[in-house]
Amino acid sequence: MKAQELRDKTPEQLREDLGALKKEAFNLRFQQATGQLENSSRIRAVRRDVARVNTILNQKAAAAASEA
Repeated sequence: MKAQELRDKTPEQLREDLGALKKEAFNLRFQQATGQLENSSRIRAVRRDVARVNTILNQKAAAAASEA
């Protein structure tokens, strides 16, 4: 997931993406705990995507606050 793609989305779309990523992270942790996880590097990628979405959301919120 690229940051530029995220900047083009609305805050509502970003929140939906964030929810989906958090669900995926939960499922990956569950798979890891039960020994069913095949691609362990996906956990790191999802964590970084969550952080990226949160960062873009915070930037958009700060930009909206400074305009008002």
